[in-house]
Amino acid sequence: MYWQDWVVMGLFFALMIAIGWYSKYLVKNTKDFFTGGGKIPWWLVGISHHMSGYSAVAFTAYAGIAYKYGFTIYIWWALPISLACFLGVFVFAPRWSRLRTRYNIESPMEFLSTRYDVPTQQLLGWWGVLLKVLDVGAKWTALGVIISTFTDIDLAWAILLSVAIGLFYSTIGGLWAGTLTDFVQFIVQFAAGVVMFCVAISRLGGFSSLWTLWDRLPESHSQWLVGEWDLTFLIAILIIDIFSYNGGTWNLAQRYIAAPTGKDAKKAALLSASLYFVWPLVLFFPMWAAPILLPNLAEGDLNSSYCRMVMDFLGPGLIGLMLASLVSHTLAMTTADATAITAVLTRDIVPRIWKPAASFNDRQSLLMARTITFLFMVATAVIAFFSDNFGGIIGLILGWFAALLGPASVPMILGLLPFFRRCNSVAAYTSVFAGLAAFVITKYNLFIETSYGQNMLAPTLTALVVYCAVGLMYWAAGVPRKKASDDMLAAISSDKE
Repeated sequence: MYWQDWVVMGLFFALMIAIGWYSKYLVKNTKDFFTGGGKIPWWLVGISHHMSGYSAVAFTAYAGIAYKYGFTIYIWWALPISLACFLGVFVFAPRWSRLRTRYNIESPMEFLSTRYDVPTQQLLGWWGVLLKVLDVGAKWTALGVIISTFTDIDLAWAILLSVAIGLFYSTIGGLWAGTLTDFVQFIVQFAAGVVMFCVAISRLGGFSSLWTLWDRLPESHSQWLVGEWDLTFLIAILIIDIFSYNGGTWNLAQRYIAAPTGKDAKKAALLSASLYFVWPLVLFFPMWAAPILLPNLAEGDLNSSYCRMVMDFLGPGLIGLMLASLVSHTLAMTTADATAITAVLTRDIVPRIWKPAASFNDRQSLLMARTITFLFMVATAVIAFFSDNFGGIIGLILGWFAALLGPASVPMILGLLPFFRRCNSVAAYTSVFAGLAAFVITKYNLFIETSYGQNMLAPTLTALVVYCAVGLMYWAAGVPRKKASDDMLAAISSDKE
């Protein structure tokens, strides 16, 4: 890196800190900290939802997949997310905002005590917290790889630097800091992505390379599905994304909760879906071109292929801009996760296990929220240092987090819909444990040999089938429904008062 790049990076981090400090004055209580007081405009919610949906993993592990396999990364990563968000426009997104306006919730788990019961809420809450520690730990590792590749800083110090910056503004400013920095980071990312896209096209010989590129790559690189990224894997990812991007990943539900109205949440979901459909085509193009621009990379260097292109092809200042862009992705997602996890712990878990917390005033609750944010970030940093024990970045993201997210998300997301009103707390925790059993069986091949796609699909599909089956049994038996749950489902199903 040149001195100009260090200046750009310094200005970027200074801006992040300044936004965090400014956001402090917007936060008067936990409602402001967790939901922005329900005053965040829809376009900012949509951009924040998009930015909070992916991290530096896209520029490291996914860049390695793009180098080795080609176009398939768009088909099984970006396209399913876009489809999931489009579905959310009509089904899920507005319900989250209505839960805040009509039931005063501040965390994505808060409605579960009414929809099911407190034990179910606690089970799903603790499950989600543990999963997010693994997920965010993987993202810190990815970001550490990027920073150390660019700057030659030791990986451990790169991880600690990243955590420290994210910790500062998320602890102080909560969701307001997260959404405002997401917007700034989106602008930085957009500029850097367009620059890299244009550089790749120029080095490939002009705009004709947009369609001639594939003739210069192995035939498999233009295939939609290839290798272990097969149809079963695509179906698994699509199902998981439907649950994840519509609220199963708590920080994404938190964005919809912060939208002023259900209609605003719909517009935010539509904006996020559109960005996922179009923008990855720009981001991934240099990665698809990498085998031509950086031929014969060793297997162990594939994850750093995008970073190497940046360092080789961009001039002073632009390298710093690109690094700022890559850093911003992970900061956006990890700090969003921290805010959502803190909301769940502060509102739903800690008051249940430590009774004095239930009677805290606004100042005490806000202090507890900031303390929990700090502790969560520290825990994720520890996981980052030991990520190799979980299979590295991809192992943590796909092998553990994505596979286990489904069983926890099924009762949470389907619990928003009146169609599944017969699925009670028994259906919820039975489906969770059934999904966990399927995960253990397929991951460790206890009884049968399974493919990578089957390993991903089995836990969520099992949980889904069991959840519906138990609900059907209660319907057939004519067991009375919980009135408070029915009232809630009716209240969040329409914008009419």
